[in-house]
Amino acid sequence: MNTAQENKGPLKGVRVFDMSRILAGPSATQILGDLGADILKIEKPGAGDDTRKWGPPFLKDKTGDDTSESSYYLSANRNKKSFTLDFTQPDGLKIAKRMLDKCDILFENYKPGTLEKHGLGYEQLKKEFPRLIYCSLTGFGHTGPYRDQGGYDYMIQGMGGMMSLNGPVEGHPYKLPIALTDIMTGLYSLTGILAALYYREKTGQGQFIDIALLDTQVAVLSNAAQYYLTGGQVPPRMGNAHLTIVPYEVFKAADGYIILAVGNDRQYRDFCISAGRPELYQNAGYTENKNRVKNRKILVPIISEIIAQHPVQYWLSELEKLGVPCGPVNTLDQVFADPQVKARNMAMKMKHSGTTEPITLIANPLFLSETPVSYRHAPPTLGGDTLDILKTELQMNDDDISQLKQKGVV
Repeated sequence: MNTAQENKGPLKGVRVFDMSRILAGPSATQILGDLGADILKIEKPGAGDDTRKWGPPFLKDKTGDDTSESSYYLSANRNKKSFTLDFTQPDGLKIAKRMLDKCDILFENYKPGTLEKHGLGYEQLKKEFPRLIYCSLTGFGHTGPYRDQGGYDYMIQGMGGMMSLNGPVEGHPYKLPIALTDIMTGLYSLTGILAALYYREKTGQGQFIDIALLDTQVAVLSNAAQYYLTGGQVPPRMGNAHLTIVPYEVFKAADGYIILAVGNDRQYRDFCISAGRPELYQNAGYTENKNRVKNRKILVPIISEIIAQHPVQYWLSELEKLGVPCGPVNTLDQVFADPQVKARNMAMKMKHSGTTEPITLIANPLFLSETPVSYRHAPPTLGGDTLDILKTELQMNDDDISQLKQKGVV
């Protein structure tokens, strides 16, 4: 069981004042925590991160009742300590600054201008904390006509073009089932933070990182966006097909679905030979990918008939021998039962203070030979670390803490 592991991470000693909520920011700071950083999750007293309530399912306590930790919350808050703090009150601001004096990174995802109202904007802090790396993750960034608007993954998938590319050829555009814009923005922000840490190592100077959901969504359009920028044509919605490669899509086998991902002409030739249809390769209209793309409406139905003649396992076995990319469409129970996923330990267990049995979490996919990730803290209960931090780090006595509680500061 993965729990209370030794911290050998490359970011050991780095401290993060994490004011982010929902998914984009928390997913980034969870990775920082896995890499050894000490993450202080700042939450509103009595409420906490909104995602704590985004269920069911919820984690069950020792008596079998629902806790305040939803599965959504659990997915992005490992290796953190929860500190409840109302920084909008003067006493709360003082505590925030005392803690920032011990921190390397401030990560927040409030609308531009929000934290400035409470004395926690970058320009207000950089003179007092010149080494501070301040990452601000917003919907639209700190410049431009939309800067004051809130941004949400679903909305940004639409605005940023992703939904125009996703879904069946005819009918409604589809959102992605995972909040991928949030996650990708978190990953881009993480890249910026690591670069800023490297820069500070050389210069001693912190900096401001402005990262936006819409910018990231546009960036991750990647080759689809370049198709438009290069050719001047808006890519059509392709369903499960690929715009510029054929055959490269989902096909129905006799007992399920497979993905046939032919990436070059050699793979296509070997598929045709395996299928007992060498003429489909010898035909000049199909030999090269550019011609297969032009003639997809004729070729794809023929391949569909061929695939439907055999079960999934037949195609997986036969095509693997020939080095033709082919894979199953797994449900999540099949994913976590897959021998490769199990061998890589992509589901891991941790002890949690509110439960009897260890909880199962998604593992970090990074494998570093000298500075491995570690799993030290299960996702924290709301404010579970507040008292300890106030006493041990800020040297407050019981009377001080009692007054802060009465004011609703912590």
